[in-house]
Amino acid sequence: MVTPDLLGPVAGRVPDVERIAVLRANALGDFIFILPALDSLRAAYPEAEIVLLGAPWHAKLWRDRPGPVDRVLVVPPAPGIRHPEQGEPESSMDDFLAAARKERFDLALQLHGGGANSNPVVADLGARVTAGLRAEDAPPLDRWIRYVYYQHEVIRYLEVAALVGAPATTVVPTLSLTDADRAEAAEVLGPPRRPRVALHPGATDTRRRWPAERFAEVARELVADGYEVLVTGTPAEREVVDRVVAVAGVPLRPQVGTLSLGGLAGCYAGCELVISNDTGPLHLAAAVGTATVGIYWVGNLITVANLLRGRHRPISSWTVRCPVCGVDCTPGIYPHRPGDGECPHRDSFVTDVPVVEVVEAARELLRPEPGAP
Repeated sequence: MVTPDLLGPVAGRVPDVERIAVLRANALGDFIFILPALDSLRAAYPEAEIVLLGAPWHAKLWRDRPGPVDRVLVVPPAPGIRHPEQGEPESSMDDFLAAARKERFDLALQLHGGGANSNPVVADLGARVTAGLRAEDAPPLDRWIRYVYYQHEVIRYLEVAALVGAPATTVVPTLSLTDADRAEAAEVLGPPRRPRVALHPGATDTRRRWPAERFAEVARELVADGYEVLVTGTPAEREVVDRVVAVAGVPLRPQVGTLSLGGLAGCYAGCELVISNDTGPLHLAAAVGTATVGIYWVGNLITVANLLRGRHRPISSWTVRCPVCGVDCTPGIYPHRPGDGECPHRDSFVTDVPVVEVVEAARELLRPEPGAP
């Protein structure tokens, strides 16, 4: 049976569901995007146990955290599934699947990507019904929807949830804070001296990095406006954080590796605004309810930018040609169009975003006019 929903068709619910497996084992932002789909599954199957097949960091983040995930099973590193974390012991996918089959999952959902590597893993869980995405090079599951690259990630995974009778209940990713999150942030940061704003100038993909010098300019404006400015980063991003602090020439508070992921959530929840490249911490900030200004390459604006505008301002770069070699980097998924589509360079694609646009967006959110959110 198929019934209508605000996002399209919804299949009938699967009867007698006691345990649901959901594969999503990649990075922070990727996980944030499936939260509405998890909420939909929880609403449709309120008595079922929802088990996330994720990475070790998922298990840490979800420990004692309210929300739609009941338990995390750590899936081993494997091509197309996830990379090993530092110091992680070796483990076998065959052993993992053998143990997972003993869980007797009723539903298994692939919310991981195109499915070339992940669909075989989901199919081998032995669930009564499997569902997920399918790119052209991926094997099918029992119920599947075509993976189309330029689709918003939140909507993509809501469509998968609908395949098993779980209509959308929200399009807004929301992550609950814990007392431990707030306590850690308070212990590390202390009480705010002035209203806080956080900048996050890093991103794993350097093509998504706005220049550190631009973040420094924004920091100077915000300090002059009376804000206490934090600059957050992972240990791998220490160099870019240090560059922002050095160039800004005003008192900033760098936070590199000082907070756990939960503590970072608590930190952002205590900020008036987070300004960031398109990377996991930006989406984390929005998920805990903080206003954001995000700097996006146009393709990523389509696929991951926050859908709301009351408290979120995604600012787009429109660069589509590599700034080094001039190759048009968009035709890769459109084989009938001219162009190379790929190049080896990783220089920033977002340098055309001017500082003034970011500062104006920040001030609009920090000083809303009467009647605005």
